[in-house]
Order: sequence, then structure tokens, then C-alpha cells
Amino acid sequence: MTSRERVLTALAHRPTDRVPRLLYEEAIGYTPPIERMLCEHCAPKSPRDYFGMDITSVTFQPTTAPRARFAEWFGSQAEAALAGGQVDEWGVWWRGGGFYHFAHVESPLRGMQDFGRLKEYPWPDLDQPYRYAGLRECVETLHRQGFAVAAFAGSVFEQSWFIRGLEDLMMDLAAAPEVAHYFFERTAAFQQRAAAEFARAGVDIIITGDDIAGQNGLLMSLETWREFLKPRLAATVQAVKTANPATKVFYHSDGNVEPAVPELIEVGIDILNPVQPECMDPAAIKQRYGDRLSFWGTVSVQRTMPFGTPEEVRAEVRARIRDVGCGGGLILAPAHVLGPETPWENVVAFFEAADSIHP
Repeated sequence: MTSRERVLTALAHRPTDRVPRLLYEEAIGYTPPIERMLCEHCAPKSPRDYFGMDITSVTFQPTTAPRARFAEWFGSQAEAALAGGQVDEWGVWWRGGGFYHFAHVESPLRGMQDFGRLKEYPWPDLDQPYRYAGLRECVETLHRQGFAVAAFAGSVFEQSWFIRGLEDLMMDLAAAPEVAHYFFERTAAFQQRAAAEFARAGVDIIITGDDIAGQNGLLMSLETWREFLKPRLAATVQAVKTANPATKVFYHSDGNVEPAVPELIEVGIDILNPVQPECMDPAAIKQRYGDRLSFWGTVSVQRTMPFGTPEEVRAEVRARIRDVGCGGGLILAPAHVLGPETPWENVVAFFEAADSIHP
């Protein structure tokens, strides 16, 4: 099987020669210490090619819109924000946190209460055709090389709070719903456009999602999620399936998202990520929903990958393939980016175990 055949067969809930596997999701990248470690050990190959990962990713073209348009929204901090090159195309300042990969999210609209002024904020140009130039050709090339291809279409809740500020957006949900709806509608429109463009280009898996849960449960009531976020997610799924019915839609949320899982299935989500094992039992989730969902992730990055022995990594991988991968439906991966503490030996053990066991 090629990697793409393996991935598509697994997502069709059929047995494969081995479980498809990779280190989380390539578009997200690695923490700097892990990136350095992988480069050192895998050179001259990329980590993807060294380990023969089954999924690779594409993205849109970089924006040509000037970051200077956000200066007025940072006030007295504008010079510092723009000088460091850490303001993204949404106007969010990812100010270095000084500890590995962590950053302070400086939200340009935090504290602003004037709704009319909020509506004047400049948005990205992800609705412009040039952002998707050459995408189909890139996907076709990767398909010819045997890869399954994924693409991140963006978030809605997370992108909104990055701009608005988490505290302000949560208050909007309760006290100013028209403001929350405004931000969600704008960000969802960009997600839907990107998702449809990726699907038309032949991308196999469209990545969506929002961290709507912590390890103890949802960050908002299920009723609030239904009102504000579920309809927009349904519209994104519909945009994908209209553009290319064969494309699968992936939904990410860290934490215990199980209360929302039946309704994620209802709106048409195909793949749930990451099934965080610290707060969701992957075997139980497979048993309850595995006839309607596939799963991507499941291997602990809080315990096993960074702090377990290589044999403990192999044992967890074997358990996931046995309990979740049986009959297909599993893309095996760490449940998130690997923490800086993760040793090379555990990365090797992850792939060795994945390649030696048939689902």
C-alpha cells in the first residue's frame, strides 16, 4: 500500500497492512528542541521521509497585505509589536514567552467595548484567489509521491478569542451575543472558503477545530456551543462535501470533548482528534463511536512520550492499535506536539511499535 492508500483505507474503516502514523500534524510543526533533535538525527532526510510518515500537508500562499495596517489597534505598543515580526495576518501579536515554544497572545481588540469600532477592524485576505494559487498542482504532486494530504482550514472560537481576547469573548457570549456572533461569523466565513478551496484542490483531509474543552469538560455549556459554534461547523462541513464529497473533515479539540461527540457526528465530522488519553478513554470512545468516526492521535504527550521508557511507549502504541485500530479507523499519532522533554529513543519506539503490529 502507498501511504495515501493506507490512510484512505483506514478512514473507510477497513483493515490496512499497518496503522497509518505520524508525529501529530506536520502543519503545526514541532517545539524548537524537538525540531533540533529531529533534524540532528534524521539529516539529511526530513523527519517525514526518515520515518516514512503517511500524511503530509499543504497550505495557502502567504499574504501580501501589510502588517502595518494593525498599528493603530496596538496603540502605544504598536512599534514593539510590529518591529519583532510576531504579528500574524490576523493582527494577533504572538509575543515570545521565553519558555520553549510558548508565547503570550496579545489580542488587539482586548478591552474594546464599542461594537461599531470593533467592526472597523481589518481582516485577512483569505478570500482572495491568489492565496490558493498552485494548490491543486502541489496536491497532485504529493499524491503522485504516494502521500495522503491534509490542510488546516483554520479555527473559529480560537481565532476569535485570539483577536478579541479570551476573557472578553467569554463575556460577549453571556452579555453581548451579537458581538460573539459577529466574530464567529467572520472567522467561520474564512474557514469555509479555505476548506472549500482545499477540497476542490483534492486535499484528502481538511483540518478544523477549536479547543472547546479542558481536561475536566467543556469550556462552555453544550447549549452555548450549539447556538454559537455548531451551525458554523456544520456549514464548513457542508462546504467541504459540496466541493469534494470524498474529502474527510477532521475536528480537533483538546480536553474531554465527549459531550459534544454525538453532535460532531451529526454535523458530519469524519475524524476526531486527539482523543486525549488523560481525560478520554480511547478504547471506550472507539467502542461507542467507532462505527461513525475515525480517530487521529490517542498517544499520551503528558506522560508516556516525554516521561515513559521506550518499552512503555511501545506498550501504549500496541494497546492503541489493538483497541482503537482494529478494523481501521485510526491514524496513530501523539495527542499533540511533542514536549521538549521527549527523548529520541521514545520517538523511535513509537514508530518501531507502530510498524511491527498489524491492526
